[in-house]
Amino acid sequence: MIDRININVSAVDYDKTGKAISQQLSLLEEMVHEQEGFVMTDSEFAFGWHFFVVSVNKRLVEKLVDQMGIDFERLKGKGVEKKFLSWLTNNLEGKSPRFKLAIKEEMESSKYGIF
Repeated sequence: MIDRININVSAVDYDKTGKAISQQLSLLEEMVHEQEGFVMTDSEFAFGWHFFVVSVNKRLVEKLVDQMGIDFERLKGKGVEKKFLSWLTNNLEGKSPRFKLAIKEEMESSKYGIF
């Protein structure tokens, strides 16, 4: 089984945000010489927002960490997953209208009071 980082995405414009995420992750695949490193679900629309999940292969992220080196360590967040989320958010800003990214497993945990 492939280890993946599952990212919940909330976006006002699914088409633009989905396209921006797809382009950014495709560029990452090219940069680290990887293929089929991510998948994206269809969106569900509620409360004026589109909700979908992007699942990224951890090997893709590990290659990014290796390539960026100390610059990756300087990114905001604790742990590789949070730093990757910061990297992705930084690279998407300005390319997509309002959006939010969050690690799926953290949103489902009871410490956030959802369940």
